[in-house]
Amino acid sequence: MTEKTGQRTAIVIGAGVGGVATAARLAKAGFKVTVFEKNDFTGGRCSLIHHDGYRFDQGPSLLLLPHLFREAFYDLDTSLAAEGVELMKCEPNYNLWFGDGESFELSTDVSRMKDEVEKWEGKDGFERYLGFMQEAHRHYELSVTHVLKKNFTSISSMARPSFLRHLLTLHPFESIYSRASKYFWTERLRRVFTFGSMYMGMSPFDAPGTYSLLQYTELAEGIWYPKGGFHRVVEALVNVGERYGVEYRLSTPIASVQLSTDKRRATGVTFPSGEAVSADVVVMNADLVYAYSNLLPPSSKANSLQKRSSSCSSISFYWAMNRQIPELTTHNIFLADQYHESFDDIFKKQLIPSQPSFYVNVPSRIDPTAAPQGKDSIVVLVPVGHLLDDNVGVGIQVESNQDWDSMVSKARETVFSTIEARTGAQDLQGALVKEIVNTPQSWKDLFNLDKGAILGLSHSFFNVLSFRPSTKHSSIDRLHFVGASTHPGTGVPICLAGSKVTSEQVLEVFGMEVPWREKENRKKEVKEIDKVHVRPVLSNFHFALLSLVLMVLFAVFRGEMIMSIGEATGW
Repeated sequence: MTEKTGQRTAIVIGAGVGGVATAARLAKAGFKVTVFEKNDFTGGRCSLIHHDGYRFDQGPSLLLLPHLFREAFYDLDTSLAAEGVELMKCEPNYNLWFGDGESFELSTDVSRMKDEVEKWEGKDGFERYLGFMQEAHRHYELSVTHVLKKNFTSISSMARPSFLRHLLTLHPFESIYSRASKYFWTERLRRVFTFGSMYMGMSPFDAPGTYSLLQYTELAEGIWYPKGGFHRVVEALVNVGERYGVEYRLSTPIASVQLSTDKRRATGVTFPSGEAVSADVVVMNADLVYAYSNLLPPSSKANSLQKRSSSCSSISFYWAMNRQIPELTTHNIFLADQYHESFDDIFKKQLIPSQPSFYVNVPSRIDPTAAPQGKDSIVVLVPVGHLLDDNVGVGIQVESNQDWDSMVSKARETVFSTIEARTGAQDLQGALVKEIVNTPQSWKDLFNLDKGAILGLSHSFFNVLSFRPSTKHSSIDRLHFVGASTHPGTGVPICLAGSKVTSEQVLEVFGMEVPWREKENRKKEVKEIDKVHVRPVLSNFHFALLSLVLMVLFAVFRGEMIMSIGEATGW
């Protein structure tokens, strides 16, 4: 598409999920958009690794909050199906494996959940589970409406009555673990319903109770997998964007954001060669902490961001197996016996736990195209502490390749022995034909992730809402941000929601129409039979019962009054 006369121009730095979605939205709104990406592929961490017929999801491997994906494509006048993206439902959601030989199956099937919960906590336990789901449902719906789809540009944004009246209902000042403990009375089930905080890169003992919404979406809406790999979603967004005129320039790193002479406005980008490209607005999808420290002038903001708490990192294995491992389902969680201590090792000491909890994904179990026939591709994610600055603290220090060889070897041996001991699988190492590994250092090198933190900044209370870095630079006009470390937060569906927030903010700055608003405001015709009728507080039965009670009370009161009068008059 050729640039129209007077057409606004936008540059997006980074082709992660948030970047490609924002590019497509701005192009639909009328911008001429160019996306610059340092790697030779799109998607960032949401990308694929291929080896000799085996396919691995480099980062995300389960699709949650599916309505946010549908909404993104709907806003762009298309759909997942129209773009050839087929979502397959994973059932069960997970198999959780414990050190004592027991397991727990999480599922969207209520009858299966009833059996699983009652096995450990009896009939009352399932009733408490339903109470947990009711609370998590409120967390989910309120968060989507008042957090994910709203911008928090200043502290005053948190004072919005529509948000403030729900604040305590979201339980942001209690941990997921403490909230779950009110509903689940055994340590086993408390672990079952809190491990999901790892998706936010946080310990369940520190993550705000609000994030039980993750358990809710998994159990109420299910876990999904795009056939062909998670990158199919990114690929579809790229294709949609290109139809609207987005230009992608891969293998094109940026040296810096170009600023006006007074340093108050972004005017484009500069490449390592010294070449510059101008634009009316720049949207940053690179890691936010990296961007402030490397692509923008030195500032106190950059220094303060370096000191903020970050999410964890991971050692991730990508294994090509010469046979299928039937003992493993699509999604498997192996929980450490020393549950609390293992999280402390990761998040407080920045270490690799001696006995880690870890996640095992077998994409070929649900999508046979992920591996050659009769074989399996396996992805293992072992959460570990993030990198620390040189000579600071007692964390993961990268001093030599041998250090990493030792850490990776320890993690590999632990994973093999744990899977075999808990599931009965045999000789996993003998079935391994190819291994690819990501470590905190490789995450940092490949994706410019500060400290190798795979989920960006932490999601503690003072790192979210108005406390999280804003979607617009505070002192440089026409410089906006989208991605894991800005509002609303990390995770593919959250970044998709963030792309909408950031895009609308950019359009507001330029006084441009938001093209998808018309569709949102379009009212659907409701048939008479489908209209919601508010039931009266009291039914006819309740009115009759209340009348009867009042009559009895009146009779008793009248009788007592007559007796009192009689006693007073001597009758």
